Amino acid sequence: MTTPIPDGSSGVARKAAKRFPSRASSTRSSCETAAPETTVIGGRESRSKHTAEPQSRVSHVKEALLAWYAEAGRDLPWRRTRDPYAILVSEVMLQQTQASRVVPRYLAWLERWPTADALAAEPTAEVIREWQGLGYNRRALNLQRAARHVAAHGWPADLTELPGVGRYTADAVACFALGRPVLPVDVNVRRVQERTSMAFDHSCAQALMDLGATICIARVPRCGECPLADGCPSRGKTFGPLRKQSPFEGSFRQRRAQALRLIAEGPRPFAEVDLEAVESLRRDELVLVEDEVVRLPT
Repeated sequence: MTTPIPDGSSGVARKAAKRFPSRASSTRSSCETAAPETTVIGGRESRSKHTAEPQSRVSHVKEALLAWYAEAGRDLPWRRTRDPYAILVSEVMLQQTQASRVVPRYLAWLERWPTADALAAEPTAEVIREWQGLGYNRRALNLQRAARHVAAHGWPADLTELPGVGRYTADAVACFALGRPVLPVDVNVRRVQERTSMAFDHSCAQALMDLGATICIARVPRCGECPLADGCPSRGKTFGPLRKQSPFEGSFRQRRAQALRLIAEGPRPFAEVDLEAVESLRRDELVLVEDEVVRLPT
């Protein structure tokens, strides 16, 4: 079953800004009127364990959060569109990649492929080349496969049916593009929820993401700058280090990246490539091997 959503291009962010309401005004009005008792996570409505919170406190916390967001929220281009394709592109790029690095690549991507149809029709080799530098290149394959599904069948009612789209990404597209009442819970949203012991609904999603990314950070939160510090049970606490990813320099991931970059320049014979890295790329369907020559997929 598919949901009939037109795949009209939003273009780049500067075009989208003319067509959709501003971040602050639209988010503030919806969040302040949303019912605090329930939240929808993973496509299912569930009763929060915090439903006993006095209505006045819930309203006060949300009002403080949205007031802070209106002043300090990050101005990111994907927040100026409700095009599901553009939102999907941003969410896939933001997996494992910082927002500051994603912004110019997102704009360039939409300039080149403004619609799912455009991306679906492009040779896969070009998609992989355009992705170079963002890392985790299999994301590019899945993004194009998702675009091809949309081009052929439309947007599915269950967005996790799209290749490479998990629960969080599906909820983000559903919330930010399709207006569904689902709260996309990433690591930043979860951190704020856990530390404040408060229930938030979907209309506060962007504010929660920014608060977690810039103020309620992982190890030493900036409680002195936090709009929710009053009454927060975690105020003044510090937290142990999270498990860090191994360094990229000298890693097998770096070898894969170097091999793929070389192959992206043109087909290479076995003698010119790191064969162990090539085999790993082949298993991920990022390269093809024929007659001891390695090339990108068509």
